[in-house]
Amino acid sequence: MTDKEFIKITDLTRKFKDNIALDSINLTIQEGELFGLVGPDGAGKTTLLRTLAGLLGISSGEVREAGCDLRKNSEAVKSKIGYMAQEFSLYGKLSVLENLQFFGEMYDVPPGLQKERIPGLLAFAQLTDFTNRRAAKLSGGMKKKLALACTLLHQPPILLLDEPTTGVDPVSRREFWNILNDLHLDGTTIIVSTPYMDEADRCSRVGLIYQGRIAVCDSPKNIRQKIEGEFIKIVTNDWQKAREIIHPLKGVLEVQSYGEALHILVDSSTKRLGQIQKALRKNKLEIMEIRVIKPRMEEAFISLIRKIGQTN
Repeated sequence: MTDKEFIKITDLTRKFKDNIALDSINLTIQEGELFGLVGPDGAGKTTLLRTLAGLLGISSGEVREAGCDLRKNSEAVKSKIGYMAQEFSLYGKLSVLENLQFFGEMYDVPPGLQKERIPGLLAFAQLTDFTNRRAAKLSGGMKKKLALACTLLHQPPILLLDEPTTGVDPVSRREFWNILNDLHLDGTTIIVSTPYMDEADRCSRVGLIYQGRIAVCDSPKNIRQKIEGEFIKIVTNDWQKAREIIHPLKGVLEVQSYGEALHILVDSSTKRLGQIQKALRKNKLEIMEIRVIKPRMEEAFISLIRKIGQTN
């Protein structure tokens, strides 16, 4: 393990009775990296984060984190970790300031250091004007930012965030990620699980976890390039009928639905664009939009999951 290999996971397996939640995970996170975890529900994202936080034991394999061996002593790493669960336990009857002070005591941050750090965290989380508001009265986005501020109070070098922006509005999501980017630029090592592919696109690298295994691990750009084929976007006056018509056509590899639009993965857009138009017009469907598009993380994610599922 080199100095920059801040987190090194080797053949990590975690079992719950007969269920294998993590299956021989191998992964290395560099110091200062912003690493994204994506995968369907039940894939093992939360289990992996809870294991890295020292909250779950290791069935087999090894995890070394910030110089600590989690198998030998998981308690040693807890002072170096900031873990934010999906449902972070803020105390609704306590004010914003009181919550910060409470978590300061939990993390053994001396009162003098709390007084130094709390104003900066309040400003960082844009909560300076809400110090006396009870946590229960905060908006969803403000609760998430307060939870992050509480997690940062003991200045951990590693942040483990489990779907931190789920259920908040788009503006709050953007504000939260602006904070994460600042932390990343300051050198904090961040592992974040997310159901939002636009968030995964902002990470240095992304690990796609499926059935307890890391199926793909690469930069967002390289993951998008793993798609074999090209995408065509089509909007018609009847997307369901259009899907039925397009799916069996020669050269059509996948049809993904996005509201009224269909994103069609084909072997060659040059060969298939005209073919698809002809089939839709033959069935008297009106075409409002048809064009070749570059794949986003969302298309790549769905395509890779389907491909993996077909090979298992």
